[in-house]
Amino acid sequence: MRSDEPAEPAPDGPRLRPLSARSVVLSLLLGAHPPELPARELGRLVESFDLGGSTLRAALSRMVAAGDLRRTDTGYRLSDRLLERRRRQDESVRPRTRAWDGDWELIVVTATGRGPAERAELRTRLAGLRLAELREGVWLRPANLERPLPAALDEVAERAATRPARPAAELAALLWPLDAWSGEARTLLGQVARTGRPAERLTLFAAVVRHLLADPVLPPALLPAGWPGDALRAAYADYRQELQGEVRSLVGGGGPHASARDEDRRP
Repeated sequence: MRSDEPAEPAPDGPRLRPLSARSVVLSLLLGAHPPELPARELGRLVESFDLGGSTLRAALSRMVAAGDLRRTDTGYRLSDRLLERRRRQDESVRPRTRAWDGDWELIVVTATGRGPAERAELRTRLAGLRLAELREGVWLRPANLERPLPAALDEVAERAATRPARPAAELAALLWPLDAWSGEARTLLGQVARTGRPAERLTLFAAVVRHLLADPVLPPALLPAGWPGDALRAAYADYRQELQGEVRSLVGGGGPHASARDEDRRP
């Protein structure tokens, strides 16, 4: 397969969702420094991502109305709200960890009388904190993440530190589908190596981000041998720099200090 041909997902591999015009625009603006582009240059850039002018104009109009973008004298700039949301996502993709001493975080949901929507929202919040549900209302994970739990959890749950009697590696394997996550990560890494067209690479790395957000980020001692989490994060970091380089080259924004800025951003 040539590098410019689209990569076909493996039969049991991840399904790649087509990206919306909004997603393409956001990705390109996040590749610009500062996150602002003239309208003409943005139009040139989206051509590489299989978007036409009318589709782009409609997307820009909707994004300005929704507060995703701000109009400037020459073009468009990402809103502070979206920049903050992207910062939080980047922290989730590459979470801070600490040495694990054997303790586990334990969250027991105590609130009652909540409707289905409230229960679903709480489950989403707890899963986003990389906790796993042992049984209904009982969530836990190894205490190796360097992140605070939201104070609002105290209104609906009790929290504690614990050391379960079950062997830690056995409990981790019960709580998370580690083999399935690892297998899909390896499939994604294989597609990264085979996919060359800009639109398909952008779609592929959107799937990489979704997969990284589902990484339990366990202590190394609890992971299967050959865990590909760090390799997938490195591939995503490389793509972010690749995309930034493409944006700079097309808009002529490299400048004499571009290489120094690149070095500062290197993970």
